[in-house]
Amino acid sequence: MKRIGILTAGGDCPGLNAVIRVVGKAAHQGGLEVVGVEDGYLGLCEGRMRVLGPEDLSGILTRGGTILGSNNKTDPAACRVREGDRVVVKDLRDEIVARCRDMGIEVMVVIGGDGTMAGAASLCQRGLPIVGVPKTIDNDLWSTDITFGHDTAVTTAAEALDKVHDTASAHHRVLVVELMGRHAGWIALSAGVASGADVILIPEIPFRMEAVAEKCLQRNAHGKRFTVISVGEGAIPVGGQEFVDRVDPDSPDPIRLGGVGRFVAQEVERLTGLEARSIVLGHVQRGGTPTPRDRMLATEFGHHAFELLQAGQWNRLVVQREGRTGSVPIEEVAGKVRTVPVDHPLIRAARGIGTSFGD
Repeated sequence: MKRIGILTAGGDCPGLNAVIRVVGKAAHQGGLEVVGVEDGYLGLCEGRMRVLGPEDLSGILTRGGTILGSNNKTDPAACRVREGDRVVVKDLRDEIVARCRDMGIEVMVVIGGDGTMAGAASLCQRGLPIVGVPKTIDNDLWSTDITFGHDTAVTTAAEALDKVHDTASAHHRVLVVELMGRHAGWIALSAGVASGADVILIPEIPFRMEAVAEKCLQRNAHGKRFTVISVGEGAIPVGGQEFVDRVDPDSPDPIRLGGVGRFVAQEVERLTGLEARSIVLGHVQRGGTPTPRDRMLATEFGHHAFELLQAGQWNRLVVQREGRTGSVPIEEVAGKVRTVPVDHPLIRAARGIGTSFGD
């Protein structure tokens, strides 16, 4: 083996550069050349690649984002391509595989979440050897207990909830913080427990506004004249649906959620007469310096990915289960989501101290 490729796809998260760094440095020490693909699958479709030298990998461990860029709107099997004055959708997988072979790329390291791994699985089927590395701030990738980026996002969210606690107490308000997590409530749950949120609403447990309102009134009656609510963007009321902010027709995953926090705040005011406000933390959760835990996890995952490609164990995804790092076939996780079990220890612990989940 002489040359490998690496790309980061989907939404960005802290720790991506740590993976690029360890894969690149390990490859250089092994006498391999590393080619970085710009902007994820979009760059792969357009053939935008560049050789990564030692200088490219220096000083990036602590940086958020990704030096290669990313893109969450491109599917290699249905890539939007401009032809003259119109845009057409094409399956470019065979073209991608041929281009990689022409460039001497023998294995591609793909870093991403469930959507990225679905794309990786389809490229594997067309003959491009791939080793996957799991990343997502939502921690919702199937087959792994943890993904890098999650710890940093939870830290950011918990710090925001801590600050909200102060202003909620000062103004005697109900403050609702809407956090990321479309299908899985790991961020809202973990940050909520870490910050002592009074109510935690997650997609896995449909909520009743009457129960949320009752919790706010109970606290008020016992002299706690404020309430802090942590809510995942995918949380839904009993019998209701997800709150959709907009639809992006150019994306393989067109639904963009948003609005559940505003709904909860409005309903709290209507049902209780208490003053309520909502805050959307949004993409702040994706940015910033990765925590030491995420740097270490990303480094461990990246090095294991390099060991897999060296050993010829291709078309596999690095995972961690019960503290042990291993791998599973990429097709096993493609398109699947790991949700929060309703009997998760954190949920039981939170219920044990009186936290409401709105059910």
